[in-house]
Amino acid sequence: VVQFGDVSFYHFLISIGITPKKSKTIGELKIPDAYFFDFLRGHHDGDGTFYSYWDPRWRSSFMFYTEFISASKKHIDWLRRQLARFLDIKGHITKDSKGSTYQLKYAKVESLKLLPKLYYDRTVVCLSRKRRKIERALKVAGKQL
Repeated sequence: VVQFGDVSFYHFLISIGITPKKSKTIGELKIPDAYFFDFLRGHHDGDGTFYSYWDPRWRSSFMFYTEFISASKKHIDWLRRQLARFLDIKGHITKDSKGSTYQLKYAKVESLKLLPKLYYDRTVVCLSRKRRKIERALKVAGKQL
């Protein structure tokens, strides 16, 4: 549990769309376009994943996915619309096996458009182990951030 004692900060969070017990109710957030990918990188660090694997169906096919997770379908739909607007990527939405969270997934080609926007500079604040994992996978695919 995180508790804030600064009333003005609390009101700011409410004004941009972050409400108490937000997990299932969060929807659109009022993030200025100039900061959207910084926000998204933090979202991915906290509520996202990146995974890669060699596809057993095709010996030379290395796959990877960038994924954002939320208990709120409204929030996932908003993220998807924003990324379509900024990068013209679609992704696809799935539900976990328990039906409690939604995943917005971007496969290899769309991830290659998205990831450089998240890590646009070597100095951006990020979860370093996640960035290294992404860099290792991109290296296997002959790509880099």
